[in-house]
Amino acid sequence: MNRGAAVEGRTVTVSIDGRPVEVEEGSTIREACVAAGVEVPTLCYLENLAPVNVCRVCVVELEGSRALVPSCSRKVEPGMQVRTDSPRVRQSRRMVLELLASATDLSAAGEEVHRWIEAYGAEPDRWGEPAPYTADAPTPGSAVTLEQPVKVDNPLYVRDYSRCILCYKCVEACGDQAQFTFAIAVAGRGFDAHISTEYDVKLPESACVYCGNCIGVCPTGALMFRSEYEMREAGTWDPQRQTVTDTICPYCGVGCTLELHVQDNRIVKVTSPLDREVTRGHLCVKGRFGFEFVQDRGSATP
Repeated sequence: MNRGAAVEGRTVTVSIDGRPVEVEEGSTIREACVAAGVEVPTLCYLENLAPVNVCRVCVVELEGSRALVPSCSRKVEPGMQVRTDSPRVRQSRRMVLELLASATDLSAAGEEVHRWIEAYGAEPDRWGEPAPYTADAPTPGSAVTLEQPVKVDNPLYVRDYSRCILCYKCVEACGDQAQFTFAIAVAGRGFDAHISTEYDVKLPESACVYCGNCIGVCPTGALMFRSEYEMREAGTWDPQRQTVTDTICPYCGVGCTLELHVQDNRIVKVTSPLDREVTRGHLCVKGRFGFEFVQDRGSATP
């Protein structure tokens, strides 16, 4: 979602991989690619957040441009010549995916991420065997990683920053894109950059209101429902056995749509669709975590 940037009724014609495509003026190159039926991989982009241009997986080659450009934020101009699958583009995407996968745990990322890694021939292992993040002097030839203990300090969700790729989605959702709580931000520089609460305090002591919108936008499982985390640890999490049922949140009159993920007749997590005008994928603490009143999880969560 680009905050109504497109100008309705006025169109621009651009070339995507040699094919002319007509889109609304103010659209992005990525939107033009979607209109042309061309998939553009991305990790930091989401329809309900403003583009932040940090993952660089969506870059394309633009005729006349010295550098590759991020398709998620670059607006179309008449006569643009865009190539989405050139050797230069493929090399850039392959390198980004390799570096991310060599430093972070992408095992819980969406299926499309693993498909892109395979499609672009990314080989994270060529950077060496993963080394613990806390190592003072990693073994020569090893790949420095973000490995660290999982933060389990509240009953609703866990934070596993060994999976974090710094896509900024959680920061944006917690900030002026949705919640306006500003409980988290990026701290540190370079490889030490990380998502942090104010003064790195524990989550229950921070400004977090537990809306869970950060979980809803996380692409890699760095932020995860505690129910899902515990089931994964127990080896019982199985999306193939889950059904998703739409319903309306019962807590107030706003009318937020909930997607109930049910496994073995138990609600295991709650999401909200991006295409509903009421919420655009965002929920409050009651909508996202208030399902516990319909079931007893026993001693799984205090």
